[in-house]
Amino acid sequence: MTQSRRFTPLALKLAAVAVATLPVLAAVTPGAAAAPAAQPPAAADKILTCSTDTDGWTGHAHCKNNTNQVRAFRASVVCGMWPDAKGAWKTLHPGGSDVSSARCFGGTGVGSVSWDEG
Repeated sequence: MTQSRRFTPLALKLAAVAVATLPVLAAVTPGAAAAPAAQPPAAADKILTCSTDTDGWTGHAHCKNNTNQVRAFRASVVCGMWPDAKGAWKTLHPGGSDVSSARCFGGTGVGSVSWDEG
């Protein structure tokens, strides 16, 4: 014995939206899809000389300012299965160096360490 399936109003609405979207997707020209990505602003460039290390739970960013401008940085730690952590901002005068640290308080510990400049 076979039973007929009935489409729910939600399924019909989803199908209608999918059909209505197809012409819009087809209208995209190949040139528009291959447009180059926008370049990030110059302020986001990392210009400090930094190295990173970790003991498994705490990540450290050791940075030196080799420029003639005052720069700031902080450690950025990716924690496994736990919210990521950010270290305190440190200000470096020309020629100066410092360390910023951040700790993972749970999960599987430090996955990676990098730094943010500002």
